[in-house]
Amino acid sequence: MYPEELMLIAMFGILLLFIFIGVRIAFAIAGTGMLTTVLCLICNKYFETNFFADFNNLGLLVNRVYSLMSSSLLVALPMFVFMGIMLEKSGLAENLMESFQKIFSSVRGGLALAVTLIGLLLAASTGIIGASVVLLALMSIPTMLKNGYSKELACGTVCSAGCLGILIPPSIMLILLADQMGVSVGDLFHAAVLPGLLLTASYCVYIFFKAQKVDKSEVVPLQKGDLKKLFLAIIPPMLLMFLVLGSIFFGIATPTEASGLGAFGAMILAFSSKKLDYKTLRLSVMETGKTTSFIMAILIGAACFSLTLKELEGDEIIRENIMALPFGHTGIILAILAMIFLLGFFLDWIEITLVMIPIVAPIISAMALEMPGQGLEQAELIWFAILVAVTLQTSFLTPPVGFALFYLKGVTPKEIELKHIYKGVIPFIILQVLILILIFLFPSVVLWLPSLAA
Repeated sequence: MYPEELMLIAMFGILLLFIFIGVRIAFAIAGTGMLTTVLCLICNKYFETNFFADFNNLGLLVNRVYSLMSSSLLVALPMFVFMGIMLEKSGLAENLMESFQKIFSSVRGGLALAVTLIGLLLAASTGIIGASVVLLALMSIPTMLKNGYSKELACGTVCSAGCLGILIPPSIMLILLADQMGVSVGDLFHAAVLPGLLLTASYCVYIFFKAQKVDKSEVVPLQKGDLKKLFLAIIPPMLLMFLVLGSIFFGIATPTEASGLGAFGAMILAFSSKKLDYKTLRLSVMETGKTTSFIMAILIGAACFSLTLKELEGDEIIRENIMALPFGHTGIILAILAMIFLLGFFLDWIEITLVMIPIVAPIISAMALEMPGQGLEQAELIWFAILVAVTLQTSFLTPPVGFALFYLKGVTPKEIELKHIYKGVIPFIILQVLILILIFLFPSVVLWLPSLAA
C-alpha cells in the first residue's frame, strides 16, 4: 500500500475518532484537515515521504471560502430556513391537523393518514426535518396512542412523514446538492416532485392497511362544515407552495429570488393568523441565524477537509478505486449509494453532501450514461442527485444513529422506548428502498418533469 493511501485511511480514521468522542462536526472536519497536514509534515521530516500537503497550501482555503461565500445560490439557504421557522410559529400545522383529523375521522387509520399528508405539506412549505418531526409528534402521538394505534406505527408514521422535507422541494439538501454538482436547482426541484409524491403515496397505502387492525377510534361521518374548514386551512400553505415552487418551475424567479418570496409570504401568513409580533420575529431571526451559521461552519470545515484531501490526491485515489470495481456502471453506482447509505449511519447529510459528492459526481459524469431526458443537460447527474437524496432520506430513519429517531425520542411520552421507534420505522425504510429501486430502474420517473421544462 502506498504512503498516500495509508495517510488517506488515517485521515478518515481521525474524522471518525473526532465524531465518536463528541467533537462538533464543523470542528471535527476542519480539525481533521489540519491534523492530517501536521502528520504529513512530520512524515516528510522523519520518514522521507513526499506529501505535498503543508500549511502554505492550506492558505488556499481563503480563496475557497471566498468563492463559497460569494455563491448567490447559497443566499437561498437562510431564506428557506426563515420561511420554515416562521411557518412553524404561525399555527399553520395545528390548523391543518384539526381539519384533516375531522375529514379522515370517517376512515379507519385516518389520523395516521392525516399526519402523513400534513408531513407532505410541511415538507413543501418548510423543509426543516427536526421541526417537522417534533411538531408532528407533539400534535399526534398522544392522540394516536389514545385511539389504539400501536407505539410502533405511531412512531414510524411521524418519523417518515417528518423526513419528507429532505426530498420534497424546496429542500435545503437539494440546494446544496445542486451547488456541489454544478446542476440547476430548478431541475433538481422538478426531478424530486414525482419521487416525493410516490414515496408519500406508498406511506399512505401501507398506513391504510396496517391501521385497519389497530385504529379503535370512533368512525364519525363528515359534518357539513368540515370540508370548508379544510379548504380554509389548506389554502395558505398551497398558496405559499405555488408562490415559491411555481415561480421557479415557470421560470419567473430564480431559486434565490423565490426563497425571498417564500420568507415574505411566511411572514404574511403569520401576520394573518395573528402570530406575528416582535418576539416571534426576533426568535425566528435568531433561530435562522443559528441554523445558517451551523451550515456555513460545516461548509468552511468541509472546504478545509477537501483541500487537504485533494493535496493528498485522495479524491483521485478514491475515484480510481471505485472505477476499478469489476461490476460495470450499474455496480459502481450501487456501490457509491451503499457507501453513502453507510456513511449516513455516522454523518449528517450536510457533511456527506459536502465531502463525498464532489468526489463521486465526476465518476457519474465520466460514465456517459444514456438517460431518457430529451434535451436535458446533465441528465445523469440530476438522476444521480435524486438517488442520493432518497438514500440520505433513508439514513435519517436508519438505526442506530438516524437523526429523526432522536428528534422523536426527545418529545415522545415516557412509555415509548427507542425499541418501539426502531421497530416502527423498519417498514417505512423498506418502502424507501423500494422507491429507490424504482428510480434506479426507471430514470424517467425523475427526468420526465425536468425534460418537459427544458
